[in-house]
Amino acid sequence: MRRAFLYKIFLLLTVSFTVAMPAHAEDGYEAWLRYQPVVEQKLRKAYQQQLRAIITEGNSPTLQAATGELQRGLSGLLAKPVAISEKLSSNALVVGTPASSPLIASLDLSARLSMLGNEGYLIEKARINKRNVTVIAANSDTGVLYGSFHLLRLLQTQQALDNISISSAPKLQHRVINHWDNLNRVIERGYAGLSLWDWGTLPEHKSQRYVDYARINASLGINGTVINNVNADPRVLSDQFLQKIAALADVFRPYGIKVYLSINYNSPRAFGDLDTADPLDPRVAKWWQERTKKVYDYIPDFGGYLVKANSEGQPGPQDYKRNHADGANMLAAALKPYGGIVFWRAFVYHPDIDDRFRGSYDEFKPLDGKFADNVILQVKNGPIDFQPREPYSALFSAMEKTNMMMEFQVTQEYFGFATHLAYQGSLFEESLRTETYVKGEGSTIGNILEGKTFNTKHTGMAAVINPGTDRNWTGHPFVQSSWYAFGRMAWDHSISADVAADEWLRMTFTNDKKFIEPVKQFMLASREAGVNYRSPLGLTHLYSQGDHYGPAPWTANLERPDWTAIYYHRAAKDGIGFNRTKTGSNAVAQYPETLAKQYGDLKTVPEDLLLWFHHVSWDHQMQSGRTLWNELVHKYYDGVEQVRSMQREWEKLESFIDAERFAQVKALLKIQERDAVIWRDSCVLYFQTFSGKPIPAEYEQPKHDLEYYKTLARTRYVPEPWHPASSSRVLK
Repeated sequence: MRRAFLYKIFLLLTVSFTVAMPAHAEDGYEAWLRYQPVVEQKLRKAYQQQLRAIITEGNSPTLQAATGELQRGLSGLLAKPVAISEKLSSNALVVGTPASSPLIASLDLSARLSMLGNEGYLIEKARINKRNVTVIAANSDTGVLYGSFHLLRLLQTQQALDNISISSAPKLQHRVINHWDNLNRVIERGYAGLSLWDWGTLPEHKSQRYVDYARINASLGINGTVINNVNADPRVLSDQFLQKIAALADVFRPYGIKVYLSINYNSPRAFGDLDTADPLDPRVAKWWQERTKKVYDYIPDFGGYLVKANSEGQPGPQDYKRNHADGANMLAAALKPYGGIVFWRAFVYHPDIDDRFRGSYDEFKPLDGKFADNVILQVKNGPIDFQPREPYSALFSAMEKTNMMMEFQVTQEYFGFATHLAYQGSLFEESLRTETYVKGEGSTIGNILEGKTFNTKHTGMAAVINPGTDRNWTGHPFVQSSWYAFGRMAWDHSISADVAADEWLRMTFTNDKKFIEPVKQFMLASREAGVNYRSPLGLTHLYSQGDHYGPAPWTANLERPDWTAIYYHRAAKDGIGFNRTKTGSNAVAQYPETLAKQYGDLKTVPEDLLLWFHHVSWDHQMQSGRTLWNELVHKYYDGVEQVRSMQREWEKLESFIDAERFAQVKALLKIQERDAVIWRDSCVLYFQTFSGKPIPAEYEQPKHDLEYYKTLARTRYVPEPWHPASSSRVLK
């Protein structure tokens, strides 16, 4: 009795200290799975009364993972150990499937569960053997796992459990993250350390970090990971690496995550087995059938291949005068006996076209309906390349007979790497809710991806994410928020950026509204701030080449015109912007009639897309009453002020969170302000050389001339990303 009493006193003191002193040091490793004690004592007591024990019937690795997560989470959140019990008691948490749990089966939930598919779940109050319980029920163990994370999220965000009744199922089938990790552990567009995959110690050593990576993704319902770069090294298909990848698959499997691989299209040649990779050559088809069988021998639940072909120097079927459907379908046939999928990227643009904007559409639209049913066309959200703002890729409303999935970018290639705060949830929401009108109102990008608009067989969403060996996974703590938002929106594309940000802040920092409200507001504005101080009003691709970090709107005379900045902005004395109307490249014709008319008319085009579609006079009157020149200047200056506002708000919040993360974000915001000023001054001074107009006197004048900023761009040191060339080595 005395020992139990002393333990309770110790636990109470520990919890009281944690509640009273929220600013303990944290490094972000736990991401949003921190499971800190619920601060509100009344609510915590209610949770303690409602969740007194965990009862799990069934012992699969996935159910064990779910039960372990619940015990870990509840014990932390409720500030007291929560036991796993074999005996039913009042106010227990009962988890399982009708197949594994007689207790769940006794509730006769089959009709409702049948509507939720293989990954959905129910969370609700129930009565079993005259005892009040809380139930997490699903058709599969993976569904139970997802439901377990949902329940923990409710507690982390302080939602009441009284009369709870939740039914949830994913709207998209394939919710996949793409790593751009190279086999030497360097990450292309990775800004948080080396690759997670320590190839030198695999398969023998399975790091706990791999397990925690799986937990983080499973908490969002992410069910697939492509673990290597789309600029793929052929060696990834060798026995040496397949043994190592199989070990990772073993770690991920209990968490419902399938492994996919990016492949090099010239692999039959790189292995020295053939002198061709022509997809219509029977020898090539046989080679891929045999190699694919080998992959499945190592990884029985392997997901499939991701392919970047005939893009940026990567090999592909066009090298043999074949088209993308020929190439994709050959791989699809090799995967089909095992239920595998081909994700075929639509990121293609050839140097001989007049407008890179048109490239992907013009190449893939004629192939609509010609892809195998286990091929999914993976399309970037915009027609160029993950720019801060783009119109949607016209392929989404054009490929009515082709499976398609979205490709977003979480790693901040064009948003300041791991030094700028730029919550991408706002970009995701803007894209997913874009109305295409292709089948009338309601034909949003989200509904197209879900298969509602075109009734496609396979659906999905992918994100290039690139977490690394930094303790907090993403470098900047707030990049985690974009990872979180992607996962939540991949599960349900109707979830708003606001809701995702609110959940993430509560789980990652604190439930205190005095912290949440101001931070959420500047999070939601941060993407627009990044647009404003980089490329407002539809400008794009003003970055220095190679690093994609700082401004270089003057970039010209490169190997390809569409790698320069001047190709896109086309600034001249008469105005600025790319004419994509009928009198220009006519890229507007790729869109459904309603949007083509809207985008093609200078009077109706949204101003944030203005310079994407029109070459506009510097004196053009904007909605604000300003001229285009003055509006452009205003946007650049407003972007800097938005960053300064973020700084001021963050300074007020030191008492709400731990000192380590507060200091890190404070320092990064200072860097962001410095960079935003450089972006602003570089672009305004450069475009001024064409407009010939002054910067209005009310604005803070640049401290340096244009030549200073050009010199700064040339001397800036940002590590160049590593691009592997197509290998000619013989591999076995």
